[in-house]
Amino acid sequence: MFGQNQGAQLGVRMSVSGGPGPISVERLSKVLRPVDEAIGLPNVTYTSDTYFRYERDAVLGRTWAGIAFTDTIPDRPTAHPIEFMGLPLLVTRDRHGALHVFHNVCSHRGMKLVGEPTEVRGLITCRYHCWSYATNGDLKATPNIGGVDRHHREGFKNSDHGLKPVRSAVFMGVLFVNLSGDAPNFGLRAGQLVRRAEQLLGTDGWSQLKPGVTDSRLSLTAQCNWKLAVENYCEAYHLPSVHPELNAYSRLDDHYCFFGDDFAGQGSLAYRGSDIAGTHLPRLAAWPAERMHVAEYPTMYPNVLLGFQADHAFAILLLPEAADRTREELQIFYIRDGATNDAYRACRAATVNAWRIVFEQDLPAVEQMQIGRASPGYDGGVFSPAMDAATHHFHSWVANRLVEQIQPQSSTTAAVAPRGV
Repeated sequence: MFGQNQGAQLGVRMSVSGGPGPISVERLSKVLRPVDEAIGLPNVTYTSDTYFRYERDAVLGRTWAGIAFTDTIPDRPTAHPIEFMGLPLLVTRDRHGALHVFHNVCSHRGMKLVGEPTEVRGLITCRYHCWSYATNGDLKATPNIGGVDRHHREGFKNSDHGLKPVRSAVFMGVLFVNLSGDAPNFGLRAGQLVRRAEQLLGTDGWSQLKPGVTDSRLSLTAQCNWKLAVENYCEAYHLPSVHPELNAYSRLDDHYCFFGDDFAGQGSLAYRGSDIAGTHLPRLAAWPAERMHVAEYPTMYPNVLLGFQADHAFAILLLPEAADRTREELQIFYIRDGATNDAYRACRAATVNAWRIVFEQDLPAVEQMQIGRASPGYDGGVFSPAMDAATHHFHSWVANRLVEQIQPQSSTTAAVAPRGV
C-alpha cells in the first residue's frame, strides 16, 4: 500500500529558519478557540514571502508533505530535480528501481547538483569540481582532492560526505518527504485515514487503483496561497454558488464533514458524477452496495487532497510556488482495466473533464480570497459552526504546528480534538 525510505531517517534534520515565526502565541490561541469563538489565521500567513519560507520549515517540513507523483520519475536509473517551496531536492531511482530523495547540493562546495531530469548511466557528477555520486547517494569520486592527480586525501572518508538524504514515503502514487527528519513514521501518520478509506475501498482496494493510461492528469495554477486551496476543498458551504451543476444532484444538505488527527474533509451522500458524465467504469469490488452513491474527499494535511468514489479515486498535489501562487497537480486512478482498456477511454475522458470543470470553478473563489487577504478590513474572519468545522480544523492544525515551534513544551494551548461523523 505504501512504502517508506527508512534509511533516510538518519539524514539531515532541518532547523527552522529565521527564528520565531511572525505570529504570536496569543494570536494563535484565538485560532484554537472553539469554532463558534475562533478567529482564522491572520493575513500575513497568506501574503508574506518571509512567512512562506518559515512555514515550509515550521509546518510542512515537520510532517509528511507530498512533492511529486512517482510515475513522473522514469523506471530506470535517473536523477530528477524538484523545487519545493524554494528548497532544491533531488529524486533518484537506482538500478533496482528504488526511489531516494536527497538535498540537491554537492557535498563539496554546495553547488546545485542536477538542473534537469537526467538519465544516469554511470554517476551523478557535479559540474563544478566533478565530485561524483551514485544514485543511492554514495560519494564515489573526488578528483584532485589531495592535489593534482591525487584523487584521495588521508583522513577523508567518502562515506561521510555522500548526498544528504531526506526521509521519503510513497502512498497512492504520491512521493512524500519529511524535511525535518523527525516526524512520526509515515505508516502511523497515514493509518487513521487509511482505515477510514478502507470502509469504502476494502483492504484490497488499493491494489485495484491504477493511473489511467489516458485521461488521468490535470494541471492548474491558482493565484492563491496553498492554504486557501485546502480550506476550499474541506467544505461544501460554497457548493450552491460556485458549483451549480454539482449542487443540482448533490445538494448542500447531502454533505457532511469528517475529521482525523491529521486530516479533515467532506463527504457526499448523493454522488452521481459518473451517471451525469455518462460513464460506465469498473467499480471496486468491496465498495458497499448500500453506499454506492457515497463519496469522500479528505485533505491529508498538509497538501494532498484525495477523492474516493466507487469507480475511481484521485489525488491532488498542492505545490506551493509562492505565498500567492500554488500549482495543483491531479492524478486520477481507475479500477483494474478501467485504467488501461481502450474500451473505457471515452469514460476516462468524461471523468477527467468533469473534474476539470469543478476545479476550474474553484479558481476565481480562491483567487479573490487571496486578494482579500491584502485588506486591513479582514484579518482571519469567523467560522460557521455548522458549515466551517472542517476549515476550522485545518486552521487549528496549522496553528498547533506553529505553537509547537514557539513553545515546544507549551501546555497552555490545547490541540483541537479530532471529531468524527
